[in-house]
Amino acid sequence: MGMMSPGIKQLLLALSILWALPAAGQQSADPLAQARSLLAAGKLAESEAVLRGFTQAHPSSAEAHFLLGYVLFRDKKATESLAEFTAGAALQHPHADELRIVASDYVMLGDYGDADKWFTAVVVEKPDDADAWYLLGRTKFNENNFTAAVSCFERVLSLHPRHVEAENNLGLALLQLSHPEKAQAAFQSAIDWQGNAPADAQPFLNLGTLFTSQNNFDKAMPYLTKAAALSPDNPKVHEELAQVYMAQQNLPQAQRELERAVALAPTISGLHFKLGQIYRREALLDRAEQEFALCAQLNSTHSSAATPNPPR
Repeated sequence: MGMMSPGIKQLLLALSILWALPAAGQQSADPLAQARSLLAAGKLAESEAVLRGFTQAHPSSAEAHFLLGYVLFRDKKATESLAEFTAGAALQHPHADELRIVASDYVMLGDYGDADKWFTAVVVEKPDDADAWYLLGRTKFNENNFTAAVSCFERVLSLHPRHVEAENNLGLALLQLSHPEKAQAAFQSAIDWQGNAPADAQPFLNLGTLFTSQNNFDKAMPYLTKAAALSPDNPKVHEELAQVYMAQQNLPQAQRELERAVALAPTISGLHFKLGQIYRREALLDRAEQEFALCAQLNSTHSSAATPNPPR
């Protein structure tokens, strides 16, 4: 599902436990119990092989189809996963946990309309499921339905106060609705709730990016520096830091930050273009031309301009 937040990681961990535990009364010789044990051990290919053999011999087992669908989802085989859930749903009505994976498959495929449909079905069945509301909010955001996203994230916070990821995403949605002051407050809350040992870099990056967009570079710097310390392999952090250093006329440091961003995301044409601009300003003309040529080459093969930071 793309950039995975701690909230989603916790959700997948919970789902892993749910799907991996043998059902009551199952013996170790039971192929479904064996598949769950392999799944719990992270042996996805082996678990898939057991389940494919079982579903061929027992095609009317909805449980086996659903479990195979989950294994395939874990292995990022969304289309195959959906086929198994469809087969299982023809035999037995899927519950919220199955529908959550169906929705997540559609997110993996970039089909946010169907993801919305099935995450909505989950929250109808389980209206107090904060994780499902969070995932629905992310889906609404990706559909550019920012007002609905705000409602979803507010629902998460009513069920799970001080939910850092929901507050951070609330800020992103508010920013898209042209409420920068409310967005700033949300990002700051998501930072403050992490205390003295923060683990999530995204609120720092988002607040720093907001200040950069307002040309408030002195305020942006400490947040972006903290984001870089927490998430040094995020190219967006280095791109934003480079913009601040450029505004401060610190071209050597801007160059280093963009070189780091390019090394982390070499197929993003916009980063090559920005690095080329810095090289040109530093009179490193040969290196500038190399970056502009790479930018043109990437743009000729696919649309790869830098995109806004996605919600987390």
